[in-house]
Amino acid sequence: MMTEREVFLETIKKGGGNPDRLANGWSAIKAVTGDPCNKFIRGNRIKGTDSIDQWGTYISFPEDQPAAVPIVTTENQVVQDIENWRDYVKVPDLIANCSEGWEEVREKKKQIEDEGFISATIMGTGVFEQLHMLMTFEDTLCNLILYPDEIKEMIEVIAEYRMTYFKLIVENLHPQLIISHDDWGSNAQLFMEPDMWREYFKETYRRFYDYLHENDIIVMHHSDSFCEPIAEDMADIGVDIWQGVLPSNDIVGLTERLNGRMALMGGWDSAVDREDATEEEIRRETRRACDEYGHLKMFIPSITYGDPFGTIYPKTKGIVVDEVNRYNLEKYGHCMTEQV
Repeated sequence: MMTEREVFLETIKKGGGNPDRLANGWSAIKAVTGDPCNKFIRGNRIKGTDSIDQWGTYISFPEDQPAAVPIVTTENQVVQDIENWRDYVKVPDLIANCSEGWEEVREKKKQIEDEGFISATIMGTGVFEQLHMLMTFEDTLCNLILYPDEIKEMIEVIAEYRMTYFKLIVENLHPQLIISHDDWGSNAQLFMEPDMWREYFKETYRRFYDYLHENDIIVMHHSDSFCEPIAEDMADIGVDIWQGVLPSNDIVGLTERLNGRMALMGGWDSAVDREDATEEEIRRETRRACDEYGHLKMFIPSITYGDPFGTIYPKTKGIVVDEVNRYNLEKYGHCMTEQV
């Protein structure tokens, strides 16, 4: 019987490998936490506090909420004048602030890999997300249309910063997989027309992911969104795994169109991750995802959040993992020996 790591790697092979069961969500992966870049960029995100991040964005993390969120208004947005955006945007200096503290995380990475897991680093706040953390969401979308030259300049500056971030992670840590976040749509549609996404973001991300592949790193792009119109573009720029594929996407049709070029990880409706959700409801949604998509090549049933640590409500993850185990036991005669 394959290990969970072997099943995952076999599943994401180009063209579709031969796993002996469904990969069980995040179970093969462990995140390497506490790297200097993450501490510098997101270290202000402390539960029960409000703060300003390194870019100047107001971040709120209420005690009763599961995560920190940017609060961007016309009054507090960093970019007050798009035509003079350089007067407002101060790019954090990663080189100067992230040179020390790597040895400890390298030890964490080694331990993760020695235990048989795939080591991963989470890189939140992608290029589009960084744009709408510097301006209101409405201004960001309007400026894509009204001020294309200024937005392209901003994207290039953000891209240079993010490439520096990628290089620091690769050169100092070299995880086996990088979880790169950038949400490009809602649960029903892209935030922009596909051609606009291609004009502004496609080649920037190709540059990132070419670099990661040159260094033998698996590219997992998180976008728990409706990205069906650009899924083939995502494969084209080097996304190995689209993590966060909502069931609002035509997952069966996408698999046929992609033809083994990119793995799809998700299929689970995160609306079930609620405090009042019953175990039966959580199991039913998990089984639905397995039944509807489990026969597809390169599909990994999973909760759609881009975080190996699990769900908003702790009980949910264990139930989801157990139900995928039950499915695998019934269909393939075996499952992983213990929950992760």
